[in-house]
Amino acid sequence: MSPTRVPRPRRQAASALVAGLWLAAPAAPAAPAAAAAPAAPSVELPAARPVPGGVALVDLGPAGAQAPAAYRDAERVLVRAAGGRWIAVVGIPLAATPGRERLSVRAPGAAPRSVAYAVEPKRYPTQKLTVEQKHVELSPADLERYQHERERLDEVLATWSEAAPATFAFRAPVPGVRSSSFGSRRVFNGQARNPHTGMDIAAGTGEPVAAPAPGRVIETGDYFFNGNTVIVDHGEGLLTLYCHLSRIDVRVGEPVAAGTRLGLVGATGRATGPHLHFGVMLNRAWIDPELLLGAAAPAP
Repeated sequence: MSPTRVPRPRRQAASALVAGLWLAAPAAPAAPAAAAAPAAPSVELPAARPVPGGVALVDLGPAGAQAPAAYRDAERVLVRAAGGRWIAVVGIPLAATPGRERLSVRAPGAAPRSVAYAVEPKRYPTQKLTVEQKHVELSPADLERYQHERERLDEVLATWSEAAPATFAFRAPVPGVRSSSFGSRRVFNGQARNPHTGMDIAAGTGEPVAAPAPGRVIETGDYFFNGNTVIVDHGEGLLTLYCHLSRIDVRVGEPVAAGTRLGLVGATGRATGPHLHFGVMLNRAWIDPELLLGAAAPAP
């Protein structure tokens, strides 16, 4: 896949498809007037959990030769064929308000339309943590560094690749106890901060961190909060993030297979001890990595 970084808001129209026609010669035996469009291959889908920080599976209609383009607000949404239907696989932001949401859908030769889906409520817990004070009250120099890094991350996380993800059934990137801290409101040294947008996996310093699925490395670097970081693009807005590494073993632009070593577990950046922060982003929304670990959900 060749990732591109698309300025926001991103509006990408689906390309036109010209169907070929089979024409019968006068003396030839009867032949069909037109070849039927091949059906899109079906795939397994991630587990559906239509809550903030979860995934909604939205039926867009019968699956034909070309997928419609779907958008949540200005963000392109991944669309796959399953069970003979086009299904939008929608990442729901943690900040989403429960209730009715809509996708904007555009298909070749059809007028744009709106498709509704429901976001259900979910309450996440609060976590209280103690870290070095320099990671809570930033010095002017650290604040400037953080703001520069945030701009860089925003650019990287806007990556959209047209190639479809190879799978939604991810391997665990490192063995260890998985915390249930995704979505929890974090309080550092008594000061409330944004919700936790990933899964913490307990592992010792130096444990290998492996790519959970095929993709391409789109970022590596040392970040103030995240420490040594790797970001992998798996296609169509599905990205994964690996933080606090003690060492990085891949380069930007490098393709990776499932199981490729990305680096080693560490405690760099804002960390209370060695562990892996594993994040999953889908259409610019952080989602619970648990939804992609283990067996995928059956097609609807």
